[in-house]
Amino acid sequence: MDPRIARTRTLLQDALLSLARERDLDEIAVADIADRATINRSTFYQHYADKDTLLADALDEQVRLAGADLTDLATLELSEDPPEVLVRYAEHLAENAALYRRALGEHGSPVATARLRRRITTIVMTGICLHADDYDRIELPVEIAAASITGSLIGVLTAWLDMDPLPAPDQAAAWVWTILAPAQSAPGAPVAGARGGR
Repeated sequence: MDPRIARTRTLLQDALLSLARERDLDEIAVADIADRATINRSTFYQHYADKDTLLADALDEQVRLAGADLTDLATLELSEDPPEVLVRYAEHLAENAALYRRALGEHGSPVATARLRRRITTIVMTGICLHADDYDRIELPVEIAAASITGSLIGVLTAWLDMDPLPAPDQAAAWVWTILAPAQSAPGAPVAGARGGR
């Protein structure tokens, strides 16, 4: 990517994240973002179609910088404790709890939520495909199983972010890992998560 484009996108992402820490997303206009980034509105639209896509890109970049890319979960082996990348992801959410409450909440960003849903679904589908026989036995279509688990995981994360006081990130990671790898806590149960089974 052209360094000038990358610089402008970084300015826009930083501007939106800064504003989103101060007020609700629906109170932030493109003009506010452009002003904070010290660019004009036409430059904004040269880089982003809308505020939601900008927010989703900004959150993705923050996750990357935190070393907490959830796609790494799809290649991990089972363990009793949640993997480090999942703990880092929970720590990242905790450090930016107000922002993620806004982004993933009821009036949040449809694009950011959809990206998270797709990312988690990919992880879950990888695990389910490794253990398709378990799902054939219980006559549950893979797509339905994946949607169920993905919805549960997003529900856990958003419910955790809404708790006051906020439980520790390692506790949230453990809750998520329990859903992703239930066979660790329930031997003999049908595999329901991304890396379930032994």
